[in-house]
Amino acid sequence: MQNETEGVLSDEHWMERALGLAQQSVGLASPNPAVGCVLVKSGKPIGEGFHEYDKLDHAEIVALKRAGEAARGAAAYITLEPCCHTGRTGPCSKALVDAGVASVVVATLDPNPAVRGGGVARLREAGIAVTTGVLEREARRLNDGFARHVRTGLPFVNLKAAVSLDGRIAPPPGSTPRGAPVYLTGEESRAEVQRMRHRADAVITGINTVLQDNPQLTDRSGLPRRRPLLRVVLDSALRIPLDTKLVRTAQDDVLIFCTISPTERQRTLEAMGVRVERLESAGATGADSWSPSARRSGVSLRHALERLGELNLLSAMTEAGGQLNSSVLREGHADKLTLFYAPLFLGSHAVPLLQEGIPGPLLTKPPALDCIGQDVRMEAYLRDPWV
Repeated sequence: MQNETEGVLSDEHWMERALGLAQQSVGLASPNPAVGCVLVKSGKPIGEGFHEYDKLDHAEIVALKRAGEAARGAAAYITLEPCCHTGRTGPCSKALVDAGVASVVVATLDPNPAVRGGGVARLREAGIAVTTGVLEREARRLNDGFARHVRTGLPFVNLKAAVSLDGRIAPPPGSTPRGAPVYLTGEESRAEVQRMRHRADAVITGINTVLQDNPQLTDRSGLPRRRPLLRVVLDSALRIPLDTKLVRTAQDDVLIFCTISPTERQRTLEAMGVRVERLESAGATGADSWSPSARRSGVSLRHALERLGELNLLSAMTEAGGQLNSSVLREGHADKLTLFYAPLFLGSHAVPLLQEGIPGPLLTKPPALDCIGQDVRMEAYLRDPWV
């Protein structure tokens, strides 16, 4: 590792720069991973880039093209192991070898079990010095969705909620007009939720939340994205009103999962730009048939997530009520939990975060806590999507 005290910037410095580039991939690279690359020679950057799905070139290729012949003898800093297979483009590991780079520093290996370590092996076989694991944790957080999807075919699921100090997510039913916005958290937390939506491929809610809150669920971060955030509603009986914000703003970016046969209402919704798909009910078959929510014969969460995975959606966040929150946790579908705690109490009659009991404990490691404005954010992984 290079030493900053000797006037040479460290591997961590250049990897941080590569991670900043990878951050620009978010929203543009899915269903590919978000990747950044920096080429360094004589202590100066000579080429850098990040991956955008529609532009095909991976981050390494963008950086190599910008560096040109100067890439020979350079050090490459890459946030994800260079690919070693041919897909829509050729293998980046071969391109690095052909360009004559002298060394490669990789933040994390490819999570795909079929190729993990293959890119690094090809580089080393060509005599290139390779270092791995530099800022690995930070690099992995950028691609939790890719890791989960490439290993299981399912999207990475982040259960998000704004919560009072007494574990409530909304005032008592009937205390506020239907559809009127109720904000527990401050502006800073709400802005962070928009950035979370930007990082996700889909947001999932239940029909009860739609009927009570009339949410829009769009990505209003202002950041660029390649494909629109898919707004998913679990609505077994297709009860969604035609005048809701979701339906009125639909442009093929609202997907409703129901359990009933096609009806005239479905055809009307589809004519308004809403996608409707029928899935088996939760109680019909499958591993989630034992749960209380399944006995109500709602949409199977397992089947819904499998379908989202088939649509190449890498990550989804839930913004829902206590019933769906309980189901997501009870049935083991949540990979991560993100709670924004507001400095207030709503009382015992307010709507709880969970309407049903869940098996516990769910947290095996201490959660991460930080302040966002007046609120406290708690983030906890319920499982590691990389292993």
